[in-house]
Amino acid sequence: MQTSRRSFLLALGSAAVACRKQSPSKERLYVSCEVGGFIGVVDPEAGTVLERIQVGKRPRGVRLSHDGKLLYVALSGSPRGGPGVDESKLPPGDRAADGIGVVDLTAKKLQKTHPSGQDPEAFDLSLDGKSLFISNEETAELSQLDLSAAKIARKVNVGGEPEGVTLHPSGKHVYVTSEADNQVHVVDTKTLTVAAQIVCGARPRSIAFSKDGQRVFITNELASSLTVADTTTHAVTKTIDIPPATDGGAPSRPMGLALSPDGKTLFVSNGRGSSIAIIDVASASLVRQIADVGKRPWGIAVSADGKRVYTANGPSDDISIVDVAASKVVKRVAVGGSPWGIVTGLG
Repeated sequence: MQTSRRSFLLALGSAAVACRKQSPSKERLYVSCEVGGFIGVVDPEAGTVLERIQVGKRPRGVRLSHDGKLLYVALSGSPRGGPGVDESKLPPGDRAADGIGVVDLTAKKLQKTHPSGQDPEAFDLSLDGKSLFISNEETAELSQLDLSAAKIARKVNVGGEPEGVTLHPSGKHVYVTSEADNQVHVVDTKTLTVAAQIVCGARPRSIAFSKDGQRVFITNELASSLTVADTTTHAVTKTIDIPPATDGGAPSRPMGLALSPDGKTLFVSNGRGSSIAIIDVASASLVRQIADVGKRPWGIAVSADGKRVYTANGPSDDISIVDVAASKVVKRVAVGGSPWGIVTGLG
């Protein structure tokens, strides 16, 4: 009798473990918090912060590894500047704090920090997962990090104050915005040389491609617009103006970009305009805007089903969960630490 009961309990325990292993992963948001020095892990369904993972100084750009098990984050020892700040009065940078942090999302901790070049801000991952291409704002360079060797393999000079970095779907070129020069530099990933330049509006910030890779969309913060260009000729084909979201409201300041899973819609965070612009990719035209999203939404991401958009709102220390169909914020989650970047994954 005791043996039968023991066998039954063992079988029951094994079944419970098997059920846990087979339970589907849930969507998670990974938020870089620039002032707090941590990555916030958020459950968007519950609207709660599950973890705060300390990573280092000024975490900004974030990307998942291709298998979703690691989170890469740009860390910078440069002091925060921004509008209205006299940078000549800022303290010297802590170059030892510059790097690309690698977060193990299973263990929920910083695994290691790779070299990055000076003051990394944004980056993208090569198609083979072996390299990161990183913008170094203060040195006007793009650096290529060899992940297996944990060292900077190559550098190339690009425009002044490079920021946004996005790999073309083919993997053959990486596009880099230059805030100071109002250009995008197209860099050949094989030779790491500049292959072309695209002239765009004032203070370009971010880059996204149509799903077929034939067009590139570039946010122009101070021009309140998006530049659309052909990725074969690199000629500008259209400019999409983004007016204030409400009558008499603050000007739109396009910052981040996120493409819907079906590739039909592009979502634009409008910074001090406190809104999200919705762009139809096929016609390259503004469809509508969602107002009052949050204070200076910057980082932006889309849910796997395309029904929700998430924004990182630095000045209010929170993120917004936006119902796209209803055109409204359904939840705000207090994360703290001045949220900057945001990506979606599973956990």
